[in-house]
Amino acid sequence: MELGNIQSTIENSIATLVFHHPASNSLPSSLLKDLTKRIHEFGEDDTVKVIVLKSEGEKVFCAGASFDELLTINDKETGVQFFMGFANLINAMRMCSKLIIGCVQGKVVGGGVGIVAACDYAVATQTASIKLSEFFIGIGAFVIEPAVTRKIGKAAFCQLSMEASEWHSAEWAQDKNLYAKVLPSYIDMQEEAEKLASQLSSYNPEALKEMKKVFWDTTENWGVLLEERARISGDLVLSDFTKDALTKFKK
Repeated sequence: MELGNIQSTIENSIATLVFHHPASNSLPSSLLKDLTKRIHEFGEDDTVKVIVLKSEGEKVFCAGASFDELLTINDKETGVQFFMGFANLINAMRMCSKLIIGCVQGKVVGGGVGIVAACDYAVATQTASIKLSEFFIGIGAFVIEPAVTRKIGKAAFCQLSMEASEWHSAEWAQDKNLYAKVLPSYIDMQEEAEKLASQLSSYNPEALKEMKKVFWDTTENWGVLLEERARISGDLVLSDFTKDALTKFKK
């Protein structure tokens, strides 16, 4: 439980992935690797037509990178490998042949925003406000930027990045197209996601597969691009500024 866990089920051609970490659903390397592996597995499973991605709890969908793990990074390659965890997950979601529906029941920070952006469709509750706090700790949202910008546009990404200490409401995120729908309650969100997943699972799987390719057209360079971004973050996480900021935050 200290490292978090992932639960997965398949029912009626719908695969459901639920991740959890006691530190506000933050994502250490182990969880990132496991999520990536399961996305790959479901993508290759002919019994699966749609994937639903969730997290446990009600207040926070994902707090982004694990600050505890960031504090242990003492060399560039270790830092690069950590941020490659987010790069690999986003690329797995991008290349997965199955459509992915995200259920966002609470606040989303940093890398979590990138994961939501990598979903093909996301529904959220009114409490699902978002924030890119990377500048606040001395780095930047480099790895997730392509996914986030693809959804909300460069101007909105710039705003999120520069207003690093500010929360932006779920309605703001919907207006910028990060969320397709914002529902008044957790139950309403769940029902909306289940309804859409059920509809999609009844469609021609080949049509869904081909449309997924259309959705992600022109992203073929992301394998190289996200690795380059991970190297930038791997450098910055070693800075005294970042180490001090993470230590102060932890205290």
